[in-house]
Amino acid sequence: MSTSILAVESLGKTVADTTGSLTILHDVTFSVTAGETLAIVGASGSGKSTLLGLLAGLDLPSTGSVRLHGQDLFRLDEDQRAALRGRHVGFVFQSFQLVGHLTALENVMLPLELRGETDHVRERAVDMLERVGLGQRLSHYPRTLSGGEQQRVALARAFVARPDILFADEPTGSLDTATGEAVIALMFELNRDAGSTLVLVTHDRSVAARCGRILTIEAGRVASDEFMDVGV
Repeated sequence: MSTSILAVESLGKTVADTTGSLTILHDVTFSVTAGETLAIVGASGSGKSTLLGLLAGLDLPSTGSVRLHGQDLFRLDEDQRAALRGRHVGFVFQSFQLVGHLTALENVMLPLELRGETDHVRERAVDMLERVGLGQRLSHYPRTLSGGEQQRVALARAFVARPDILFADEPTGSLDTATGEAVIALMFELNRDAGSTLVLVTHDRSVAARCGRILTIEAGRVASDEFMDVGV
């Protein structure tokens, strides 16, 4: 029987603005099965990145709930949410979010160290960097790496702990087309090999089409939820 790794119920987000309030998300409900690849698409300002932040427990909703591995994220405090993410979640961001004063190797080792792991941490990080083609860049700092190389470090960091679910927010948004295509191919390859669930926010329909399912957000609402014939 399929297992739901992520369950979203009546999720809403309203923020204050100059007119009084602005509703970004309205009554969003869906679930994600373990091992699925889900693309969340929509125009700029549709609410898709806000939704991703709520799914990961990085932001708080105005209404509704998100259950990750059966845990209601918003019944947990901030430290408990962070601990849950540390055990189960990987992230890839448009802006890479590497730690500037750490080398590529140290950036990839970081999530393992934060989890308190001590066994073969360096070896696992080296293996992942070699896997993404950066075995000769271990001691390089982010500022000395190209955008594509930085995003590959970010992929290695995201997958080194073998997350149950990976959240990716416009992972090619800062890259040129050719580099972006290579990074996306690598991300899907790593995700397939890890057996992770992938939730990907993108404005690029060709990237979304590589997923097994596409959730379209329009004006903060779920406009369509399509299961694709061909996955990754």
